[in-house]
Amino acid sequence: MTSDADTLRAEILRHLPEPLPRRIGVAVSGGSDSTALLHLLAGIARTEGFELYAATVDHGLRAEAADEAVAVSRRSADLGVPHETLKWEGWDGSGNLQDQARRARYRLLAEWAQSRGIAAIALGHTADDQAETLLMRLARSAGVTGLSAMAKVRRQGGIDLLRPLLSITRARLRDYLNAAGVTWIEDPSNRDARFDRIKTREALTGLGNIGITAETLSRVAGNLAQARDALELFAQESARKIAVVESGDVCIDLNGFEALPQEIQRRILVGTFGWITQGGYPPRQSAVDQVVDTLLTRQTVSVGGCLVIPKGNNAWICRELNAVKDQTAHPGTPWDRRWVLNGPSAAETRVRPLGERGISRLDDWRLVGRPRAAILSSPAVWRGDELLSAPLAGYANGWSVELAPHVPDFYASFLSH
Repeated sequence: MTSDADTLRAEILRHLPEPLPRRIGVAVSGGSDSTALLHLLAGIARTEGFELYAATVDHGLRAEAADEAVAVSRRSADLGVPHETLKWEGWDGSGNLQDQARRARYRLLAEWAQSRGIAAIALGHTADDQAETLLMRLARSAGVTGLSAMAKVRRQGGIDLLRPLLSITRARLRDYLNAAGVTWIEDPSNRDARFDRIKTREALTGLGNIGITAETLSRVAGNLAQARDALELFAQESARKIAVVESGDVCIDLNGFEALPQEIQRRILVGTFGWITQGGYPPRQSAVDQVVDTLLTRQTVSVGGCLVIPKGNNAWICRELNAVKDQTAHPGTPWDRRWVLNGPSAAETRVRPLGERGISRLDDWRLVGRPRAAILSSPAVWRGDELLSAPLAGYANGWSVELAPHVPDFYASFLSH
């Protein structure tokens, strides 16, 4: 007879990469979800033959966190799983604490995995987390992408973040732990009603009376994820027809753009902004809708660190000079998260934007055929006040420029990874 533990392990295994990486990490806070995932993955690792490693992020926000990390380390050792504690330090108090902590957590985990040759990290997000995320985004009037909630696989810093528990409820995991005699740590913040997620969790409890449960909302998120995937594919195919990349800028045929459904117009713009900036969160929908409106009236507009410049029947989307004016990099290293410049001599040189000072020294920049604003924000090589090269402005002078290896193909970037 198959036990629930066996069933859980089989469900998790179905959501792990195929073929299985040689090394897999698991993020363990000590709560019920991640503790159950640690135990279940340890069993899977023994039967499937991969190496399992565990990590706990200590955000330094609670005095108990250090002791909890020690407890997780001991539990991991009992299971034969190497464990490390990753400490978040240096927060300056600015920004949203939860958002900053989340970003730091993923960054620390990705860096840890890279240093250990770990290809993927399993996270303990459950069907309950999926349902709560959907409700929270519903309250913010999110669209299809937002409501499709958390992806089963996401790429972060060259590492795959896996969520193999998204179809499994927290109650079921706790039943498994109780049956196995395994305890877990209760984070007091999970009872703090000041946080929106805790308010949402309490509201979800009351919705069960009308059939809205974590399981049903998780399935809804899955349905919406399929709709998102279809829209992404349509947006990618549409972009191939109306958009071309030139020197890192994107030129859009406005006649073709105007013929597309508004949802696809938005997706093409958001995808283009994200590819050019290689940044974090996309602009708000209201800002993107404003860009659509201004394109129809052929006006230049700034959004998300980019400029959208109508020119005849086309619109050029490029980096905005103001967004990169203070960025510098050494030759051979990424500038503005996407450009790498190499040349004959790197001594005392820096990569900075060309800017007004640089373009005034070039006679032939107009010959490249791109808008002046796009040329201004392009990378250039400087030695002090001396301009050595501006490859994207037609002045190579022995230097080369290329996109950094981590930058995806423009059209491929429209699909979730």
